Amino acid sequence: MIKILLSAFMMASLMTGAQTTIEVNTKKPGSDIAPTMYGVFFEDINYGADGGLYAELIKNRSFEYPQALMGWNTIGCVEVKDDGPFERCPHYVRLSFSGKRDMATGLENRGHLGMSLHGKEKYRFSLWAREPQGGEGHLSVVLRNLNSQEENFAVTEKKINVTSNEWKKYTVELTAPDNDVEKASLALWLDGVNAVDVEHVSLFPVNTWKSHENGLRKDLAQALADLKPGVMRFPGGCIVEGATLDTRYNWKNSVGPVENRPLNETRWNYGRERSHMDYYQSYGLGFYEFFQFCEEIGAQPLPVLSCGMACQFNNDITKAGDWLAQGDSLCEFIQDAIDLIEFCNGDPATSKWAHVRAQMGHPAPFGLKYLGIGNEQWGEYYAPMLMAFMEPIRKQYPEIQIIGSAGPWPDGKEYDEMWPLMREAKVDLVDEHFYKNEEFFLSQAHRYDKFPRKGPKVFAGEYACHGTGKKWNRFYSSICEAALMTGLERNADVVRMATYAPLFAHIDGWQWRPDMIWFDNLRSVRTSSYLVQQLFATNRGTHVLPTTCPDGDIYASAVLDKDDSSAIIIKVVNAGSNDVPVTIKLNGIKGEHKMTSTTLAACNITSMENVNYTRVADVLDCDNSLTHPDNVVPVVESTTISTPSFTINTPARSLTVYRIK
Repeated sequence: MIKILLSAFMMASLMTGAQTTIEVNTKKPGSDIAPTMYGVFFEDINYGADGGLYAELIKNRSFEYPQALMGWNTIGCVEVKDDGPFERCPHYVRLSFSGKRDMATGLENRGHLGMSLHGKEKYRFSLWAREPQGGEGHLSVVLRNLNSQEENFAVTEKKINVTSNEWKKYTVELTAPDNDVEKASLALWLDGVNAVDVEHVSLFPVNTWKSHENGLRKDLAQALADLKPGVMRFPGGCIVEGATLDTRYNWKNSVGPVENRPLNETRWNYGRERSHMDYYQSYGLGFYEFFQFCEEIGAQPLPVLSCGMACQFNNDITKAGDWLAQGDSLCEFIQDAIDLIEFCNGDPATSKWAHVRAQMGHPAPFGLKYLGIGNEQWGEYYAPMLMAFMEPIRKQYPEIQIIGSAGPWPDGKEYDEMWPLMREAKVDLVDEHFYKNEEFFLSQAHRYDKFPRKGPKVFAGEYACHGTGKKWNRFYSSICEAALMTGLERNADVVRMATYAPLFAHIDGWQWRPDMIWFDNLRSVRTSSYLVQQLFATNRGTHVLPTTCPDGDIYASAVLDKDDSSAIIIKVVNAGSNDVPVTIKLNGIKGEHKMTSTTLAACNITSMENVNYTRVADVLDCDNSLTHPDNVVPVVESTTISTPSFTINTPARSLTVYRIK
């Protein structure tokens, strides 16, 4: 019945519009398209790191939150101490005998926004422990099903014998029951009468991305790999700046032994509207892990560092204050940038920070090429501070391309002021951000057609269509994003990188939307915006083909792919409410050729609860969800065409990618 209604809706409401002609010059390829053209931007927002991509299941594993036992339930004799074995994470817990036979002592952790277990999966539990009196202590490690109707919540249990008064790491493997456990917890019980000290209590799935012990959640990492990104920007975003300089993302705290990485309060723990009041960074997902992941998925790493300015939205920027590093205090931030280049590219035999990299397991350089200084900064202070960074970096590392900021908005006073300053500074790329409505995205498809061809290139570092009155993931917004992206692609000589933002959002812990990938503790879903990004990235091509398309509801770009037998790839977006016949003229090609078309369209939407398929708005507001992950799916068809001209029908509200061999 749904398909019948949808078909009737498409016939009645989306009547065919006037024909359009797109001309593609196949004999005069233009600019090369940078391998970095389409990428991903990771920020620890919406619980994207701890509780998200970072696979650690324990919240506050080192007892370093402002309230040391935040995230833990305790019973019996539990005492927090602060003279532990790790200098930057000194807190630990002593579990002591209660003195009564039936009064247990123990800890329970329910994870970040809950804890869930995949059926039959193995989980690696570890902790550092000692028996403080020099005897032998005993612990029980238990995974629990909090929804169980059995007499005992425990679903699996292991014993640990603590045999020394010196701190040691203990590890056991636990297997989940046959079925998924949606509401789980980990409990650590003291057995016997001897006290035991515990520190850095950790639980990871064994089956992480690439099986790394300090690893990434596999389904989320795979979703990023499937985008085939050419570049990955990290770690933010506003967390790069911090609400204060002390809470900026400090990359040096994110490397080295994971047990000794200090806690940091994330920028997104602030604000009343969507604050969860317990949003901290363990730094377990640190710069080493970011660089390693980039290498594994074939993406160029693009780290962004603080320029010495705390988040300008959080501070009074009308005057210098503690939000701003100046004079000698700025030297620390500049040294951080120089040391990061050494960490990535230096020789372990001669470089302190390269030696740290080698000790962590990667003696070969990471091959850093790009470095961002500051995140969406603006105003009188930024340009001089940026140039203070650039002088020593240009002198010592001329191969590093430096990215500056055009501010947080894609137009207006701040934007107009920043671009001349970035040109004067001679940065390599300028980071532009687009969070605007549908009309803006459609109007900006020609934004770079007459942009200056000399000087800094463009990095579209953050963009997402925020529907007017509908700031959530919706299908039509993704089509507007696709329309803008045709303009980025046609101007690939100016635009060298583009990354949608934000990337991840936990369904129970978000601060910002729309987002590319949503998840809970067991599942994840790829939105229509994800599918648009994937279609562009996996059909990037190597060279722009000159393309003309009349103004209207149709937007187009074309590329040549020399890596695939000189295939011609044409991307066509129909943002209008009518189906439109489109004639494509391939100037310079004749004869019959095989063509594959991949279409993402409103008429591909197959099912969704509470949707009236006779109403346009309901269809265009749909998207994939955790419960309905296949509401929007690309449809692939193959055919043979005769060139130089052929005519296709572009469905209303659609993106179609045509690949012609």
